[in-house]
Amino acid sequence: MDIQALERKAAEMRKNTWEMIYRAQNGHTGSDLSCADILVALYYQVLHQTAESFTDPDRDRYVQSKGHAVEILYSVLADRGYFPKEDLLTYSQFNSPYIGHPTNHINGIELNTGSLGHGLALSVGIAKAGKLDGRDYHVYTLMGDGEQAEGSVWEAAMAAGNFHLDNLTAIIDHNRLQISGPTVNVMNSEPLADKYRAFGFDVVEIDGNDMRQLVDTLQTRNTPRRPKLILADTIKGKGISFAENRPEWHHKIPTPEQYQQGLAELDEQIGGLVHAK
Repeated sequence: MDIQALERKAAEMRKNTWEMIYRAQNGHTGSDLSCADILVALYYQVLHQTAESFTDPDRDRYVQSKGHAVEILYSVLADRGYFPKEDLLTYSQFNSPYIGHPTNHINGIELNTGSLGHGLALSVGIAKAGKLDGRDYHVYTLMGDGEQAEGSVWEAAMAAGNFHLDNLTAIIDHNRLQISGPTVNVMNSEPLADKYRAFGFDVVEIDGNDMRQLVDTLQTRNTPRRPKLILADTIKGKGISFAENRPEWHHKIPTPEQYQQGLAELDEQIGGLVHAK
């Protein structure tokens, strides 16, 4: 897919997620919208994995450490054919496996996540196992910036550098907001770039809502013997004007009027990308 097609796909996935959250009256809206571009770049352009190859031991792995943003992950996986799109109609309903955090009862999801601070450690273990087994797969994990307050993140970062895991790419959805306000005020973890470099990572700072930057950075091979950290600056609530950069939209359900306005804005974005030359 070319960059414009990927941008259009990201807008479509935002719309699908917006619809899913409103229908279920549950979801982490702002967090889903901020990382939509990251997931689309991974699943449509970078990740060596398909619905058919998900059990292949040589497949790339993706671990969504910020598991509360599961709705956008469900949207992407359904669109990629990991399970029927109709399954999303059951999201957050009684007895549905499509719950508010990732579970490996669903095809395409490697591990249960959602208790923040675990995804990087899990990914380090998977990457180390790949080295020991002589496998050629790559491991990607997506964290939130609020998650960086967890001590287990830094134990995992130390291990990644120590074991020279050049088959590991960590991404931080750096939208600077969490449920209780600006991350810098809740628990200031800056300067993140300097800290990860100190643990032996190559750090690349990009606009995490710019599809070309995402694809180029994700497709660039890691420096030998060094894990990579992509510090992806994003906008929380990206794509919905009244939700952008608003901490209250971390977990907020739109009113009927807001829902219609959001749909109209997303449809306009999709339409613009369809007709752009």
